[in-house]
Amino acid sequence: MTYQHQQPPPTPPLSRYESQKRRDWNTFGQYLRNQRPPVALTQCNSNHVLDFLRYLDLFGKTKVHLQGCGYFGQPEPPGPCTCPLRQAWGSLDALIGRLRAAYEENGGLPETNPFASGAIRVYLREVRDSQAKARGIPYKKKKKKRNNPILKTNNDEISNSSMH
Repeated sequence: MTYQHQQPPPTPPLSRYESQKRRDWNTFGQYLRNQRPPVALTQCNSNHVLDFLRYLDLFGKTKVHLQGCGYFGQPEPPGPCTCPLRQAWGSLDALIGRLRAAYEENGGLPETNPFASGAIRVYLREVRDSQAKARGIPYKKKKKKRNNPILKTNNDEISNSSMH
């Protein structure tokens, strides 16, 4: 007599976003465990998150010119310099978005989410603005797409075109 063990149906592979979110969550958890003394996730606050973001800067790949650098504010500097490599603002912003979602998916309450704190938003805004200034590339906020485009009548088009 042969016994057939019921196996659960295979789980579909994770999307790229879900895989990255899981990797980021595990990395942050490891970072907290490596602190001296280790920090429990339940004790984590926005200061730990800010320290983590600063730590990640050590592994950045984006050249950010310092105020005294001759290339400060130049989008395409003509040569190399000794300015530091940092994490790009967009990477940090995306990381915080994934960690914010992962925190709540792992049982954290939205009200206590350290990744959603005002201090994190301020930090990201400062990084964005300073990197834009240092690289000479102004940050342009993307416009939100409208779901219901407003249809113009012929009268609207005529009156609008005469105003320009």
